[in-house]
Amino acid sequence: MDYKIVFSDIDGTLLNKERELSPETIQAIKKYKDEIPFVLISARMPSAMFHLQKQLGIENQPIICYNGGYVLVDNSIISSTAIDVSTIKNIADFNQQTKVHLSLYHADEWHVPEYDYWAKREENNTKVTPSVTKVNKVIDDWNKRELGAHKIMCMGEENDVEKMYNHLQENYGNDLHLYRSKSTYIEIANKNISKLTAINHLLENHFNLSLEESIAFGDNYNDVEMINGVGMGIAVGNARDEVKEVANKITDKSIENGVAKSLHQIFNA
Repeated sequence: MDYKIVFSDIDGTLLNKERELSPETIQAIKKYKDEIPFVLISARMPSAMFHLQKQLGIENQPIICYNGGYVLVDNSIISSTAIDVSTIKNIADFNQQTKVHLSLYHADEWHVPEYDYWAKREENNTKVTPSVTKVNKVIDDWNKRELGAHKIMCMGEENDVEKMYNHLQENYGNDLHLYRSKSTYIEIANKNISKLTAINHLLENHFNLSLEESIAFGDNYNDVEMINGVGMGIAVGNARDEVKEVANKITDKSIENGVAKSLHQIFNA
């Protein structure tokens, strides 16, 4: 198969142990980017992806944010699917029992209830500074502006996160994607979207390419459908077993430049 486009997850897939792009990864992507579009696809917000695009020299390419909930082409929104405000309020009300950290995201807005350990950790990981805003104030503001959450991030002690997860699964299992990227994290998105739905949308409406002509790299639960759905799904060596089981190929770990090595192998450097 003559592959014509590459999609790559970021965290756990493309970055090294310092959570940065290695020189080897930058060099490999820059080598092929003019012939093969390279598109970043992540649970991250746009601002946490733009600086990586710039390093790779792919600012001209679309980005898929929030696990497919927000897609930009030339900085214009071509797809946006959010969680409604009433659901956010219900989650916040239940959180009076668990007291987990609730980060609320819409487009390039990131609101945290306080600048705590979890906010600082995410800021360090993504190079983006949040706005400290009480949840109820965000809800009131978004309600007036008719906005919703492209992502809700629950972070906290494992027992509290488990309680929140069980509540969400029982009450919103049919409406929300619940990703347990770690035992202390839940990433929440609208169930109508996924990385694969966003890839399909871009392929049909922007690139005029097929899934069979596409390569995707990933490592975590939210990558399973994408890895399983494209023509060549590649799991990095540190990927979850669930990702490896559906992958066409397993490459080296993210910290060993697995993506770069696969690109060289596939495109015959």
